[in-house]
Amino acid sequence: MYAPKSSRARVIAALAFSIGMPLVFAAQSNHTLRSRDVCSQTANTLLDACKAEVNANRLTQKANCMNISDPDKRDQCLEDVESAKREGNALCEDQRTARLSACDALNEGRYDPKIDPATFDTDFRNLTHPNQYFPLTPGIRWEYRGGDEFNTVEATNRTKLIEGVTCIVFDDVVFKNGDLSEDTSDYFAMNKDGTVHYFGEEVKDYETFEGDNPRKPELVSIDGTFKHGREGDKSGIIFLAAPTVGRVYREEFSLGNAEDVTEILSINYSFGGNRELDRFVPRLLAERFCSHNDCIVTRNSSPLEPDQTTRKYYARGIGFIMEINPDTGEVLQLVNCNFDSRCANLPMP
Repeated sequence: MYAPKSSRARVIAALAFSIGMPLVFAAQSNHTLRSRDVCSQTANTLLDACKAEVNANRLTQKANCMNISDPDKRDQCLEDVESAKREGNALCEDQRTARLSACDALNEGRYDPKIDPATFDTDFRNLTHPNQYFPLTPGIRWEYRGGDEFNTVEATNRTKLIEGVTCIVFDDVVFKNGDLSEDTSDYFAMNKDGTVHYFGEEVKDYETFEGDNPRKPELVSIDGTFKHGREGDKSGIIFLAAPTVGRVYREEFSLGNAEDVTEILSINYSFGGNRELDRFVPRLLAERFCSHNDCIVTRNSSPLEPDQTTRKYYARGIGFIMEINPDTGEVLQLVNCNFDSRCANLPMP
């Protein structure tokens, strides 16, 4: 999605031998789902689903181990299976804790947004209230660099109708060390009040393997793919019309697959005003775009990756300008755009 994300992970990704088994949900009667604690009950039910998936993967890999002829390798395989099970179950518990924390920040009610197509724009060249921090004009393009990553994002001329709502399609392509790593189509909808909604994404993750000839990226995963209205998936908000500090909201709702949550940290950021928000920020970049105390900073997290949190910075008229991992100091920063003179000669990472 626009404002590039780090790797998308499920419990299945914690196990090296993911086989894509379906989730198994614990049965629960409707009368037990009280609206005052639905969020917490959802977290508890997903814990059961997660552990069932871990065990299903364990059994499949155990069967693979049984077919290894070398006894030493077979024993090592079985030992690795049990180790992966322990790690997987620990991750399940951590995800539950993260979901319960999100429930505290959000609310315990059911997440069931009501979508009225009449409240959304259909012409992205003539929006009722364009969002200055998340431009959607067809044809605009951003480029980002950080570490071994190069990322391009483009608002295309394509649209997709989802549940009666017209969405613009963004192409988000990531290269790592020059090899294609991810190719994603994001679906954004513009509410007439200025709020940008996130209706889904089609994710394609690629990997290039040493020794292959020809050397060509292979599709290895579509994890993170979701669409509003399909298999229980529901849309979220990618950017508010009027952000306020402390506001927490869901970007997406696809349980066990895509569960990003956003918190507004600042609506008037500029470099030098907040030591914590300045950490790892490329000063020249911040001074280029945030000199009027009007950049917005968010904290972004997902219960699926409970040990990972990032901060994202948005500039008026430009949109997403950088992402920082406050634990590692990794920075992904804007290096070019095709629609604003401020993007000329940007500092390189």
